[in-house]
Formats: sequence, structure tokens, C-alpha cells
Amino acid sequence: MTVQLGIVMDPIDKIKIVKDSSFAMLLAAQKRGWKLWYMEIGDLALRDGRPVASMRELTVLDTVQHWFELGPIRWANLASLEVILMRKDPPFDLEYLMATHLLEQAEAQGTWVINKAQSLRDANEKLAATWFPHCCPPTLVTRQAQQLRNFLHEQERIVIKPLDSMGGQGVFYVAVGDVNASVIIETLTNYQQRFVMAQRFIPEINQGDKRILLVNGEPVPYALARIPAAGELRGNLAAGGQGQGLNLTERDRWICVQVGPWLRDKGLIFVGLDVIGDYLTEINVTSPTCIRELDALYGLDIAGQLLDVIEQKMVSHTM
Repeated sequence: MTVQLGIVMDPIDKIKIVKDSSFAMLLAAQKRGWKLWYMEIGDLALRDGRPVASMRELTVLDTVQHWFELGPIRWANLASLEVILMRKDPPFDLEYLMATHLLEQAEAQGTWVINKAQSLRDANEKLAATWFPHCCPPTLVTRQAQQLRNFLHEQERIVIKPLDSMGGQGVFYVAVGDVNASVIIETLTNYQQRFVMAQRFIPEINQGDKRILLVNGEPVPYALARIPAAGELRGNLAAGGQGQGLNLTERDRWICVQVGPWLRDKGLIFVGLDVIGDYLTEINVTSPTCIRELDALYGLDIAGQLLDVIEQKMVSHTM
């Protein structure tokens, strides 16, 4: 099957291919003979109700010195693409939001967008987990300083984080008696003008922040535990954490059973759950990573699994 596949991503010349999941998807698609078209968020446009983009044909090579080649710019209707992978990293700002509206116009013309544009808007990566409070640690979302102080007093140790970032950016650990608690709350809430999320601190973070990948609601049987670097509480690889492969626990699988059907219903085909200890902390829908690490550790083909699902959905859509 020859498929016209577009991808919206961050600049490809800046990625680290040894750990870039978008690159793994591109390699797998190219291996199947799919034609690849490269776009950045600024390439998207809308003309007289038609979603269009300046796109370039892309060839990928799994070599660290020279990993891509781009053809000339082609101004084309997004409906010429059968599938678009929306893989732009957060922050989830106004530009990202507008891009999902443009991609939704492409969906209306029959193009598959993965993950679904409306669901990218609906499923904030921090707030989405709150649909499953039975899976989460005690959690508070507010912009009121007093509510955050009360929560800190109740839980004794908490983390506070912004709702629109990734990679551990802006995440603070606060304990009762911390002399910096007030300034942390003021800074993160912008003096009570911005919502934040606070969660009870989970000490099992020292065993890793597990990333569990789900393809069409079904979990990959292994997780990548991101172990915090010395002197750090954040396990994110972007914050210096080290990856360690683990089998999913019974609790991990239970969490996946709770979340998986919701993801399928929302058209969230490729998702990464963050689990610390026994608790779900985030549901990553924009550009979840860890494909390449898990593939290398366990001989998997996670991107191939994703493409199998895409092919099946395309066939059922045309029947």
C-alpha cells in the first residue's frame, strides 16, 4: 500500500534521531514504501476554506551525520495526504491551538490526523489524567494561592507544575516549611492569573517516572523508567534522567485498562502515560517519546504497530 504521509513536527535538523519517536515513525513508513511529506507548524495555512500547506518531500536515513533529505517546496491541499502525524512538541500555546483547527479542516476532507485534532485540544496532557482520579495521586488544579497552601499543608510534600509545558519544565517540589513556597506559588500562578496543577509528591520517583506507550489503547508490554539524575527529582530524559526498561506491573496494566477505551474513543491513537509508583500522573498526547529506546531494549517495532493500526483504519474507512 502506497500512502501519502505528512508530518507536522519541530525542525528536523534539530532532532536527536537516537531517541526521536517521530523519526522512528518516519523510518517505519518509508520502509513500507509510503511517501513522506515534511511540514512545520508555520507551513500550515487555510485558503477559502481549503486547508493547505507548503510541504517538502522527505527522505530519512538512520545515520547520525546525515539523517534527512528534503525536496523542493510544494504548495498543496492537505487533502492530498491520506495521513498526517501531528508531532509538534509543546508548549501548547495559541499557535498550536490554531494549528489543530487547520488540521481539523483536513480531517473534514478525509485525511486521517493522528492524533485527532479536536482531541489534542480536549486532552491537555496534565488535565487529561484528572478524568481518572482513581488512578491518580491527590491532585489540585487552581490558580488560588491559598488553595495551594492548604493543599501543601494537607499533603506535606507536593509538586507544582504548569499545564502547558513538557520535559519537566517548570516543575517544582515543595515541602511544608519551605521558605520558597510563596515565591514558587506566585511565580507559577503569575500572581494568581494562571492555573497550575499540584500533586502529592510520590517518593517512588527515585525508582523512575515510567513512560508506558499505548497504540490504539493497547499498551506496549514494557515501560521505560526515566530515573532522575543525582540531585534531581525529575525523571524526564530532557532533564537528565536515564532510561531503564521494565516489564509492566499488574497495576500498570490496570491503569491502561482504565484509560485505553477513552483514548480509542477520542481518536488518540499514539499516547504515552506517565506513571510514578502506583499512580498515573500525566497522559501525553502531543508528541510522546521512548519508541527508539524501547525498540532497542526489547527488539520491538512500536512504530510498525502504529502503522498497522493506521492501515487497518484506512481500509475500514474506505469500505
